[in-house]
Amino acid sequence: MSTGHMSTLSHHLFICTNQRAEDDPRGCCAAKGSEALRDLFKEELARRGLRGVARANTAGCLDACATGPSVVIYPEGVWYSVKTREDVLEVIERHIERGEVVERLRVRR
Repeated sequence: MSTGHMSTLSHHLFICTNQRAEDDPRGCCAAKGSEALRDLFKEELARRGLRGVARANTAGCLDACATGPSVVIYPEGVWYSVKTREDVLEVIERHIERGEVVERLRVRR
């Protein structure tokens, strides 16, 4: 058993960066810019001093290709379709900082 430091994280964000062949009819989140959005999540969490509160992680396919780029936040299990810088900022401000679900970006699973 580890005697290391306990995590104080209250939120884990998983951002799909899955890549598929260009001719795959399902498409993929990477082709929709999810890697840049993941980087923005990481940068913005750090800029706001939220590194110990929330962590943005790369995820493989989350099986939500049609609505991607897909982001799921735990422990709530809330799924979002995040397409722009403004979407990222709104998710961080409202969901992570205020505890509100951003209904306009929410994907029902």
